[in-house]
Amino acid sequence: MATTLIDFLNEGDIFAAEAGIRLAEISEGRAVAEMTVSRHHLNAGGVCQGGALFTLADLAVAGVMNSHGKLSFSIQTSISFLHSAVVGDRLTAVATEVADHRKIPYCEVKVTNQDGKMVCALTAMAFRKDQPIP
Repeated sequence: MATTLIDFLNEGDIFAAEAGIRLAEISEGRAVAEMTVSRHHLNAGGVCQGGALFTLADLAVAGVMNSHGKLSFSIQTSISFLHSAVVGDRLTAVATEVADHRKIPYCEVKVTNQDGKMVCALTAMAFRKDQPIP
C-alpha cells in the first residue's frame, strides 16, 4: 500500500510502470520522472516512440499537479518533439508548476537526455479537485 505521494503515483500508474517510467522526486511545485530508452520504446524508424516520451512527461505532470495534496488530472497538454532519443538514452522529465491556480494549475515539462540535450517540451493544464489524495 502506498504511503507517500510518489509511491501512490508510481504504484498507481500501471501504464507508466509497465513502460519503465518512474517518478524519482516530488516536491511542492516540482516533479522529476525518469526512463531509460529500451528496445520496446522504439518506433518503426528506430527511435523512441512519441507516446513513450509523452508518457514520461505526463507522469512528471501528475507528480507536480498532485504535489499540493489535492487529486488533479490533466485536461490539456501540448508537446513538441525536438530531438530523437535512442536505445540507451537516459531521459529525465522535469515538471515545474508555472501557475498554482486553485482549480486549473499550469505547468511546463522539459525532457532531456543524459547529455542535457532537450528531447521534448510539454505544457499542461490540470483540473484540481477538492478531494485529497487517497
